[in-house]
Order: sequence, then structure tokens, then C-alpha cells
Amino acid sequence: MNFWETITGSDLTREFKAFEARVETLPADYRAAWEKINGHLSPYSDFTGRNLMPILDGALGLLEETAADGQSLREVLGDDIAGFCAALAGGEGARSYRDRWREQLNRNVARKLARLGG
Repeated sequence: MNFWETITGSDLTREFKAFEARVETLPADYRAAWEKINGHLSPYSDFTGRNLMPILDGALGLLEETAADGQSLREVLGDDIAGFCAALAGGEGARSYRDRWREQLNRNVARKLARLGG
């Protein structure tokens, strides 16, 4: 990837289009599961979403393999897709962008209060 692709995000656009082409080959229930996985993983994204690309690729590969093997989605993902996605993103305690923003806000408020009080 070159500098221009990194700045504009065109490399990510190409990867997402490739993902979507792969998703179109899946059965309908697997496509619906992909949409849920994609939605549940998005809070764990950094600003650009680059950190999720390997995770999304792995999750899509899992769906492709299990669809080809004829396994049911329940066997693969279980009943808790949100929990499955949290485990993929680094565990149940994985920090989302909301957590990072909340911590930043708390640090800023604490710093300002310290200046006013001291």
C-alpha cells in the first residue's frame, strides 16, 4: 500500500468491495450473520477500521468454510453473536471506541478540576 492509498483509504475501499463480493456467494442466512458480525465488530474499530480487516477476513473465511461444509450457523457462532464478536476483538473486556473516548474525557475533566482546585 502506498502513501496515497493510506491517506485516502482507497485500499480499504477495495478490501471492503472484495469482502462484499465474497459475501454474495454465501447462502442467505450466512449473509445475514455476516451483517450482524460486521455490525457488532464496528465498535472495536480504530478511526480508519484498518485494525479490523484481518479479523473481518478471518470471520468471513470461517463463514465460507462452514457454509461449504454444510454446518449450521448455530454450530459455528453459537447463540451469542455479540459475544462471539467480542471474543474475536480481544475478549469480553475489549475496549471499544466509546470506552476510549470516555477515558479521555474523564482524564481531561480530572486535569481541569486539578487546575481549578490547586
